[in-house]
Amino acid sequence: CSISKTDPQPPANEWLDILGNGLLMKKVLQPGGGRDSRPELGQIVKINLKTRLLDGTLVEELSEFWFTLGHREVIPALDWAVRFMGMGEKAVIKTDGRYANGFRGNLYPEIPSKADLSLEVKLLEATDAPDLKLLSPTEKIALATCKKEQGNVLYRCKAYNYAILKYSTALKITESISKDDIRSEEENNLMEMNVKCLNNMAASMLKLEHFDAALTCCSEGLMYQPKNVKALFHMGKVLAFQWSRGVCLLL
Repeated sequence: CSISKTDPQPPANEWLDILGNGLLMKKVLQPGGGRDSRPELGQIVKINLKTRLLDGTLVEELSEFWFTLGHREVIPALDWAVRFMGMGEKAVIKTDGRYANGFRGNLYPEIPSKADLSLEVKLLEATDAPDLKLLSPTEKIALATCKKEQGNVLYRCKAYNYAILKYSTALKITESISKDDIRSEEENNLMEMNVKCLNNMAASMLKLEHFDAALTCCSEGLMYQPKNVKALFHMGKVLAFQWSRGVCLLL
């Protein structure tokens, strides 16, 4: 599927079929600016978001949530739909589970991983993102720190899926830094950043019961710091689960 290139505008209070297959639909609840006010790919957008099951069950609610459009920091349904929103617009988006990218309800772990979702979104702001190629190593570390802190906020809100995406983005930023361009002090900060992001990703994976992925994060963190307490703790939890699961299979 591809996002509609003709960009048709349905009458008020009617649904826009974004992909043309009936699996990702958008309806305006509160009009915003016109097409010229829509965010562009690569911009950082700020939204209010409520995620529900189609039966109305609230899964999670986020206020002033930031992400970079088109950078896979959120589920595909949200990333695609926001591109069709004017500034200040409030809309409801209904998505098939395949465009929720395996999203699981963090407040309701019993929710199936491929559940269809309803997203209520209000577009608050859009700003240009910094060009990584033009940033110094110090600026990149600062940007990665910002992404990590955003992930921490989402973790505390129990939005573990989104937290993982923020930590992953922070790691991508640090990966763009060449060790030849940094001082020893910056190299230590870079290593600390990587370990913290990997540990936090592992903690989020554990909350979602993604044990194999959590183990991978722990292993990568221990490559930087073999005696890191948090990484060893998270790895112990994963191995304990795998052992208990193995025992159950033998019974």
